[in-house]
Amino acid sequence: MFDLDAYLARIALKERPLADAEGLAMLQRSHRLAIPFENLDIILGRGIRIDSESVFAKLVTAKRGGYCFEHNRLFLDALTALGFEARPLLARVWLGATDTPPLAHVFSLVTIDGQEWVADPGFGGSYTPIMPLAEGAMVDAPDGASFRLERDTLHGWMLLRDGHPGTTDGRGAGEGFQPQYSFTLGQVWDADLHLSNHWTSTAPESRFLQLRLVSIVLPRGLAGLTDRVYRRRAGEEENVAEIVDPRVYRMRLSLMFGIDFTAEEVAALGLFGEA
Repeated sequence: MFDLDAYLARIALKERPLADAEGLAMLQRSHRLAIPFENLDIILGRGIRIDSESVFAKLVTAKRGGYCFEHNRLFLDALTALGFEARPLLARVWLGATDTPPLAHVFSLVTIDGQEWVADPGFGGSYTPIMPLAEGAMVDAPDGASFRLERDTLHGWMLLRDGHPGTTDGRGAGEGFQPQYSFTLGQVWDADLHLSNHWTSTAPESRFLQLRLVSIVLPRGLAGLTDRVYRRRAGEEENVAEIVDPRVYRMRLSLMFGIDFTAEEVAALGLFGEA
């Protein structure tokens, strides 16, 4: 059984949201403000399990973060517990892509009173508010970015973003609307999710095996760690710094992202030459 009260406490929601568009927006926003995006267990060789019990134990009970397959497993379980009609969809992330990317991202398609909505608290590239699935639909994020949905001849649907690169993970910068990810509405089964999660967490060419990534959404911005580089943009204020001391990295993980690692775990990330 999904412990909805524990989940709502984890994301700092005191009341259960209604199963409507406003409730969906509130739930997604609270989720991403509270639970960091991170891939550190992949770097540590621990593997990524995406069954409901394992994800809940990690992201809620242990107060860790995760990447898209973990975030959206937890979010989909919460949606179901709250009475939403929702299902997962797989996507191709186009940030920095030079060729057609694999199906290495997952989000939720939620149906409310006959209208389908894109809901995604697990996209590490930036924060995308919920969006109605409609040609030309546009929304503005609290960090000032704008998002648009367009039909794509080859890939079904394409999500695009226009905003300051400081509220992203550094990819997809450029003038005007930049492609974020594409998707179709085909049925996604558990076997599909496990296969995509396996590639994303084990393939040498996956960025999640090449970089140590952590981020958290701020009320008007984003804070992130990419290996030893720390970036934080809140409103018009932006800070960028390289962390050269593992003790500072460990402190930053705890204070900014709520991830409490031992000194040995930080060393095992291999960022400072100790491992």
